[in-house]
Amino acid sequence: MQETEHSKTEERKTAESVLKDADVEGAQDAITGTEHPESDSKEFDVKEELHKLPNKPGVYIMHDADDTILYVGKAKNLHSRVRSYFKENIGRGPQIDKMVSLIARFEYIVTDSELEALVLENNLIKEYAPKYNTLLKDDKTYPYIKVTLGEEFPRVMSVRQMKKDKAKYFGPFTNGGVKESIDLINRLYQLRTCNRKLPRDCGKERPCLNHHIGQCCAPCQGTVSREAYAQQIDRAIDFLNGKQQPVLKELKEKMQLASEKMDFEEAIRYRDLIESVKKVSETQKMSDNVGEDKDIIALAIDGNETVVQVFFLRNGKLIGREHFYMVQVEELTADNILTSFVKQFYAGTPFIPREIMLQEPIGDMELVEWWLTGRKGSRVHLRVPQKGAKERLVDLAARNAQLVLSQDRERIKREEGRTIGAVKEIEELLGIHPLTRMEAFDISNTSGFANVGSMVVYEKGKPKRSDYRKFRMKTVAGPDDYACMQEVLTRRFQHGLAEREEMLRDKNSVGEDFGSFTKFPDLLLMDGGRGQVNIALQVLEELGINIPVCGMVKDDNHRTRGLYFNNVELPIDTHSEGFKLITRIQDEAHRFAITYHRSLRSKAQIHSVLDEIPGVGPSRRKALMKYFKSIEELRAADTAKISEVPGITAKVAEEIHRFFQKGD
Repeated sequence: MQETEHSKTEERKTAESVLKDADVEGAQDAITGTEHPESDSKEFDVKEELHKLPNKPGVYIMHDADDTILYVGKAKNLHSRVRSYFKENIGRGPQIDKMVSLIARFEYIVTDSELEALVLENNLIKEYAPKYNTLLKDDKTYPYIKVTLGEEFPRVMSVRQMKKDKAKYFGPFTNGGVKESIDLINRLYQLRTCNRKLPRDCGKERPCLNHHIGQCCAPCQGTVSREAYAQQIDRAIDFLNGKQQPVLKELKEKMQLASEKMDFEEAIRYRDLIESVKKVSETQKMSDNVGEDKDIIALAIDGNETVVQVFFLRNGKLIGREHFYMVQVEELTADNILTSFVKQFYAGTPFIPREIMLQEPIGDMELVEWWLTGRKGSRVHLRVPQKGAKERLVDLAARNAQLVLSQDRERIKREEGRTIGAVKEIEELLGIHPLTRMEAFDISNTSGFANVGSMVVYEKGKPKRSDYRKFRMKTVAGPDDYACMQEVLTRRFQHGLAEREEMLRDKNSVGEDFGSFTKFPDLLLMDGGRGQVNIALQVLEELGINIPVCGMVKDDNHRTRGLYFNNVELPIDTHSEGFKLITRIQDEAHRFAITYHRSLRSKAQIHSVLDEIPGVGPSRRKALMKYFKSIEELRAADTAKISEVPGITAKVAEEIHRFFQKGD
């Protein structure tokens, strides 16, 4: 079948529709060519199916015998590209040869153009993360500053996504400072931060605290006209566009005037605003003479490790940088890795600059340019600078990528010393091998009120928070730490034994963790000395479990001094990584227990106080306890905040607010 030709103009038009409509679900409906092996009694015949491949652009998907997707690729001509995989070894490298040896079947999706195939390839790679595709490891979103111009009284806020609305967006920002910039703008121009629907809600509620401290002009009270407010918004937009000098000049004049009037408090306020403006301005330190939006991309490769560094220039100023890890890059060249990065990164980011400067040319450079142009809606250029300032920027990005690789290698080495190395020290001290999983327990109460226990888990020297558990005492009343510890350990291991028995009865679950308590530790760590250790040994003996138990002994200043093991207190080097790990585990068990205890105390306090407020019954009390973390947070809330709680009317919110104000 003859392949249909498309002009460049048609390609660009097609790009727009593809970017709007192409998704993985739609792609699945469009799969053409091979039938699934399980749907046909006949084995999949690769040679026979290769003859059926069309001379059309599209995406091909390689499966193994278990129907796992191994690789997703695009082709200008499916017939030629897919057949090339099954020819004799032509120097493709062992990685590709390994992948080809695992292919049990393939399928393909025919598209109208190579550009459509590029978009679809990105979607499928992102959806399935195939083993043999080079993958972008990071999945980050960056904040934007949004000016809600679609509202009659616009706001300035931080968002993570750009949308096709009437708002104006600035960013993305990768180096922090977004919150500080927004706070500064709202203070400078007295813009509203509330969610009230204006002008519909004008005058319905009292002005917020920001108005009383001079940081909001209160459009909710009708104190400012739409025209005057719009002028402030225009000034805020100028500020975000980098025009900070007029603001600095105005603030300096006001500070000088206030100083001359001996109003030093007001002068200090203007001085602080000037410092804030300077701080925001200094986050944009690098600039060029063109004032355009650009991304500079370079990478560093060291064996099987690759880091891609991206510099973000907006309006000619460097607003930040970010690095990304690429995985599954064995035997790939720099241009192959850069090609994969550019496709995957710009398929996911909402902002595409006018120019992207690369360390070296990538594959399908012209095609990728068309695709990016379609996504942006205006011309995008991919360039490889060879000299001048742009080339130096690319070189700087490459050096930064190399620095990240070096620093990470040192960081990983230090981390291994803090974790695996520390565990080995404890293994040698106690004579326990291997020591993979450690569990530590602690008790917390206040004069016997709200007795609780904590269980924290460390595996290979790192906390495994998904296995942390907390216990509220069921049988112990009063301040009896030994009895509490006995109950906690008994419940923990009885539960584990029950789960193991159930797992053995269920033949389908053999070899799997049936529940969170199934896995037993290699070492029990008790927060205390001989007494706590003996309690643990007694519980384990009664249940027929053999696990070593070690006590974390503290000195008179409540600091860890050694380990109590086999009826002997073992001294430990307080400067060693093993000692530091024991201290971290002990502190974590204590933190986890006391945090749970405080939450119970706080809820009990809220429960008793709320019973005294008219209009607050059991359901509203429960909603308030769920919404507010503490009685202090509820006391500090205003009426509008309390009204946000489900089931709390404006009248009841007023009653609650009045109750706490009266109490204060």
